[in-house]
Amino acid sequence: MEAFYTIQGEGGNTGVASFFIRLGGCDVGCHWCDVKESWDAEQHPLTEINAIVAAAEAYPGKNIVITGGEPLLYNLGPLTAHLQQQGFKNCIETSGAYPLSGTWDWICLSPKKFKAPHSSVYPFAHELKVVIFNKSDFKWAEEHAAQVGAHCQLYLQPEWSRATEMTPLIVEYVKNNPKWRVSLQTHKYMDIP
Repeated sequence: MEAFYTIQGEGGNTGVASFFIRLGGCDVGCHWCDVKESWDAEQHPLTEINAIVAAAEAYPGKNIVITGGEPLLYNLGPLTAHLQQQGFKNCIETSGAYPLSGTWDWICLSPKKFKAPHSSVYPFAHELKVVIFNKSDFKWAEEHAAQVGAHCQLYLQPEWSRATEMTPLIVEYVKNNPKWRVSLQTHKYMDIP
């Protein structure tokens, strides 16, 4: 759908210069999605892997973030192999709704209530990032935290339109449950695309 160089604004790699590759296509359907134009894959023509890698090579940063839509709708093996051959660090942001494909240095699993993660994704997640929209999401976050490996970093992130209401609740929850960390969409606060 699009590719751009910016700063990773959330989660475990906050502040890292990153080349984002946003793939079109998603059937998860989060009502708060801020990139709903990514949902219809047919609106976004396929791009050759060589062109994607060449675009990434135009920038000094070596961190790649593949996101969507839902990137695991695609077999990401060929793309991630080519990127790694060129010295890039591959990161993915996924709901985990489909089996894992590709070779990854960092996997951000951000499960959504609308379509449960595929069980094969949990053991490989480096980061579990749960969007908190209402109070019941804390219990739901714990259910997913119980399924990831011990090495996985746990993040609670307020849904942007409810950040004022949810952030204080998240702060208190993290203080009482210190295995969790707070993730904020810092790029939105700093007005960074």
